[in-house]
Amino acid sequence: MAVGPGKLPEFYPVRGCRLGIASAGIKKPGRKDLVVLELSEGSQVAGIFTRNRFCAAPVILTRQHMAQAASRYLLINTGNANAGTGEKGLNDARACCEALAREAGVDAARVLPFSTGVIGEPLPVDKIVKGIPEALRNLSENHWAEAASGIMTTDTRPKGATRRLELNGKTVTISGISKGAGMIRPNMATMLGFIATDADVEPELLDSLASELGEKSFNRITIDGDTSTNDACMLIATGTSEAETITRNSSSLAAFRAALEEVFLELAHAIVRDGEGATKFVTIDVSQAASQQEALDVAYTVAHSPLVKTALFASDPNWGRILAAVGRSGIDDLDVNRLAIWLGDVCLVRDGGRAGDYSEERGQAVMDQEEITIRIELGRGPVNETVWTCDFSHDYVTINAEYRT
Repeated sequence: MAVGPGKLPEFYPVRGCRLGIASAGIKKPGRKDLVVLELSEGSQVAGIFTRNRFCAAPVILTRQHMAQAASRYLLINTGNANAGTGEKGLNDARACCEALAREAGVDAARVLPFSTGVIGEPLPVDKIVKGIPEALRNLSENHWAEAASGIMTTDTRPKGATRRLELNGKTVTISGISKGAGMIRPNMATMLGFIATDADVEPELLDSLASELGEKSFNRITIDGDTSTNDACMLIATGTSEAETITRNSSSLAAFRAALEEVFLELAHAIVRDGEGATKFVTIDVSQAASQQEALDVAYTVAHSPLVKTALFASDPNWGRILAAVGRSGIDDLDVNRLAIWLGDVCLVRDGGRAGDYSEERGQAVMDQEEITIRIELGRGPVNETVWTCDFSHDYVTINAEYRT
């Protein structure tokens, strides 16, 4: 169950980035569950990671390796998160990096590990090590779609985005994949994202773009309010295009940033559309806030309300649940007579109560749609923020009740 068609695009290959996929049998025999990304020499890598204090061993090791050496390989496994595994988990992640490094003839610090799946279980190192040669044998610039499937866990469909643009007469490509359907909450919402471009980007600018665009995309989605232990989003620039290096002063930066932002947003939205059991894609726009934090507090209070989310699943225009969530969002001096709440193009609340022209029939017409916008005008200041979420269905409970079985 997911919202929208969700068909993968025809990926543009990114020069300098090859992808290989293998079946290691980590959780289910025969399933593609191991992915390797090979980056050309000279590639730049930036990343943003979970803020969960129980961050997983691969997150810790990836950060260490990025500080030690230029990255050449990314190693991704599904079926096991290698989180909550202590020192053994770190040693297991190192062993996998060392195995790939031996096969590829590079230093282990040039391998970045990523894991997703069940928390608290030891990583099946032997299975991963045995699967690495298969992944290396089928490395190809054209395996984006296969890799998108290879990083899935409870996802019902693979997720990808791709763009090609001209910068001063030279072609630049951006392609990316993501995974995630549950345990999704900002501060890196369980998700993984890998976005690569053949543009040559100044390293400091690449870091800045990863943080800035990640903040406005992956850090603005929520399925259930749970911040995962394993979240990571990596932005890779191989520098293999013929376009000039992109710096903060480049005339081409605006066009490149716009295309990159589209990819980030498309991948982030795909996670919400495929939220566990999701039947609705919900945009929550908060405007006229006094600060960014205030706007986000209101948006997330609505997005995380089980009563709002179950009403969305039932297509029930129970607008009082939205009003109550806004009222408990932590704005102590909120003047309810100045705010307005909209459901699509239907005003629900105005002047402290139900809008005079509201009707149940008009509210129902909006709630019957797959894609819904809740707009909240606070009447307090100039700040706007947007968060994306989904509903809670019976299937969400079933999926998570049976996750380990």
